[in-house]
Amino acid sequence: MSLRLRPATADPADLDRAVGYATDGPVDPVPALDAERIRAELAAHRMRPEWTWFAEDEDGRILARALWWGRDDSERPLALDCLQVRPEVSDPAALAAELLAAGHEAFGTRPLYNLSLPRDWRAAPGLAEAVGWRQEAARRAGLTSTVERLRYEWTPEAKPVAPTGRLVFREGTDEEFLDFFARLSQGSLDLHTQGELRSMDAEALARADFAYYLDCPGERSWWRMAHLPDGTPAGMAIPSRTPYHRNVGYLGVVPEQRGRGLIDEILGEITRFHAAEGADRITATTDTVNVPMAAAFDRAGYRVTEIRLVLEEPAGS
Repeated sequence: MSLRLRPATADPADLDRAVGYATDGPVDPVPALDAERIRAELAAHRMRPEWTWFAEDEDGRILARALWWGRDDSERPLALDCLQVRPEVSDPAALAAELLAAGHEAFGTRPLYNLSLPRDWRAAPGLAEAVGWRQEAARRAGLTSTVERLRYEWTPEAKPVAPTGRLVFREGTDEEFLDFFARLSQGSLDLHTQGELRSMDAEALARADFAYYLDCPGERSWWRMAHLPDGTPAGMAIPSRTPYHRNVGYLGVVPEQRGRGLIDEILGEITRFHAAEGADRITATTDTVNVPMAAAFDRAGYRVTEIRLVLEEPAGS
């Protein structure tokens, strides 16, 4: 069978055909964006024709679809949001891998793949198999690292935790935040941080993290340093946001102050900040292996809404 792999840029009807897969395609156990959401993302310039790829047969029938996402000002896509192959394809992993490789070559980068799943996805009938061929396709296309993350959400019904006075929060200079980014990376349980430290030093990672959060939709003026009442450095809080919701962003306690429950104080400060600004939803994520952070979210009234399976290039590749 002859296949054609291409973006939805050749004809105005291409986008309609690619988007229409969401309504005329088969039932897929992996949750996917519906046509209305895809059109909204296209209108907001977070999905684009050149980031919308499909595989079609010699008759022009779409056999597979890949939708990449970025911010409205991104030069290249940041993440793969949707990957689907029709059930009659005998080897979905192979076709999907070809489609991903074609997109990666055109982009000049390998964006990560976010799979949003229910908490019990491994036990749901058919879902584990559908995830499995996607993981294999991603692996063949160079996304060989897998991190499983808990996606949390806070809503006003939970009520912000009141401050205890154990920490004092203040604005900080860029140099102070860079120093704290480097200090907080030491001994971090975050798998991405651990991976990055295998290929760069803490100062280089601090600069990269600083630039990343500075580029997020949140404001630099929201960032806060955390100290004990006597002025001893304790950590930092970086409230942020996504294109959709207020977000916890980055938080942490310096190594010498860990194990004292101060993470609850810092998370509480971020939650109170967003709540005071009228946020009706605050999102956050943490690795499933980061048990202390997950426990802090639980104590603060955040609830798990989904599992994020993040497939990406190994750090330093």
